Amino acid sequence: MVRHLLPISALLFGSALLLFAGGIHSLILPVRGSAEGFTATSLGLLGTGWAIGYVLGCLFVPRLVGAVGHIRTFGVMCAFAAVSILIQALIVEEWAWIPVRAVSGFCFAGAAMIVESWLNDRAQPSTRGTIFGIYTMVNLVALTAGQMAISQGDTTGFLFFAVGAVFYCLALVPTALSTSASPAPLTTVRLNLPALWRNSPVAVAAVFMVGISNAAFGTLAAVYADRVGLGLTSLALFASVPVLAGALSQVPIGFASDRMDRRIVLIAAAVAALSADLAFILLAPEGRLENLLLAGLFGAAIFAMYPIIVAHANDHAPPGTSIQVSGGLLMVFGLGSIVGPLIAGVMMSKAGPQGLFLTTICAHATMRP
Repeated sequence: MVRHLLPISALLFGSALLLFAGGIHSLILPVRGSAEGFTATSLGLLGTGWAIGYVLGCLFVPRLVGAVGHIRTFGVMCAFAAVSILIQALIVEEWAWIPVRAVSGFCFAGAAMIVESWLNDRAQPSTRGTIFGIYTMVNLVALTAGQMAISQGDTTGFLFFAVGAVFYCLALVPTALSTSASPAPLTTVRLNLPALWRNSPVAVAAVFMVGISNAAFGTLAAVYADRVGLGLTSLALFASVPVLAGALSQVPIGFASDRMDRRIVLIAAAVAALSADLAFILLAPEGRLENLLLAGLFGAAIFAMYPIIVAHANDHAPPGTSIQVSGGLLMVFGLGSIVGPLIAGVMMSKAGPQGLFLTTICAHATMRP
């Protein structure tokens, strides 16, 4: 496995730096927004704005990759992500944050599409699930570290916005200096969702539901923790423990998906997520320990789903279509991410903190093999 990872080590390191900055960015906005008096609906719209940008990135970034290549495009995504967080530090207003958040969504879609197509270009079917699991694990550990950094300083000032911008800029360095060969130039960049559906309807349907669930939780987990009375440190842990649990689950679940039908592994993860959803809704935990334990189970399940879906779709894809498969799945994921935070924000406004998990349980219950 080491010989498979060495050629992509710079790519993984750059992606980790990007996700560290993304962890800071994703948590500082709801924390600072809550302190400024933003409503749950407007905080949910931050996730919706991000997802709209994400979808647009899936549509337009492949053309940019085709024109200037993978490495230059990755650098552009990192640079614009840094610009977006700095603008939000300068203009602390709901009307400004939502569209600017769409810019960061655009950048993350582009970066993810580039990295995933690059990884698929290097992976073999017998190791694809494990490699994508390691990639996801690295990203989730970095995301957790970024979120936990929030608890170490003042969230009411400029500090964490600046730190996020620094790491966004650093993320472009490893791939820019790497001597490893990048994927071959693209000959076609048009996304084809009907072809993706014919290739793997399971992947398309499942990734839409995962987009709803993961975006709702990623956007509003901090708001849930604040509304049930957890302090700042516990709030950061509540956002970070699911991500860390998801990171730890990647390798064993990826290994299992390489040795049995990936659809069976996906449904097992969905059942685990449903169990956590039900516990949050029926038990309505208020204590720190209960919330963190359930959040760990929830994260271990939901963050394991996407790499399984990507590996399953690529197993059935024609050769040379990795950027189209990755881009198509990311776009469908983004479409789910548009509606997830918006629905969850409305549900939390009407049903209280548990409204978040009323949204995720519907997404997980509708997943089918």
